[in-house]
Amino acid sequence: MIIIYIVEDDINIREMEGYALKNSGYKVKEFSDGQTFFNACEKCLPDLVLLDIMLPEDDGFKILETFKSNAQMKDIPVIMVSSKDTELDTVKGLDLGADDYITKPFGIMEFVSRIKALLRRTSNTNSEHDKEQKEQASELYEFKGILLDDEKHTVHVNGTVCDLTYKEYELLKLFLANREFVLSRDKIMDKVWGFDYEGESRTVDMHIKTLRKKLSGCEASITTVRNVGYKLE
Repeated sequence: MIIIYIVEDDINIREMEGYALKNSGYKVKEFSDGQTFFNACEKCLPDLVLLDIMLPEDDGFKILETFKSNAQMKDIPVIMVSSKDTELDTVKGLDLGADDYITKPFGIMEFVSRIKALLRRTSNTNSEHDKEQKEQASELYEFKGILLDDEKHTVHVNGTVCDLTYKEYELLKLFLANREFVLSRDKIMDKVWGFDYEGESRTVDMHIKTLRKKLSGCEASITTVRNVGYKLE
């Protein structure tokens, strides 16, 4: 059974989220702070984490940074849930490794749907279709200062290690495999997030913004093609 951890200090919101997820067939554990959350992770790792930003002691950003720096936890999907809805907060969460960002207040149906979509995307990583794509794909991509080694899952920019989140890595690999070609937002959503992704379309723009920042100083760049999409050139 899929296990979801909720880190939320507001008991009313925590219980509402937990109730909705339990009714959807998931096993849920609830925490009001980062310490009890990490203590539980040492005993049993979750399949997905719902993480509030405004928490006592360490805030959600600090917890996310610590979580993603752990080798055993870094690939576990995390959804930030917060009343903070500024672009800066969204970008910061994505830049630290969050897979999605839900703003309070939210509808329960959308809430559950976004979680289901993220779980489908992460589970599809091991599907036969993805295995076939990996076998067909080149393991080494090199373009104007960027070197991506898919076998080692590493990225170097002008000889320096570039630390990317999972989605940023997949985005960069997609651009490298289609360099000089314009990629529409729909195609990017399909290839990186999955055709059935039910989140906001601006997720693509936010991830590309953080990826551009990490590729800063590189000769190659991701450019915007007005009303179409993006391309690496």
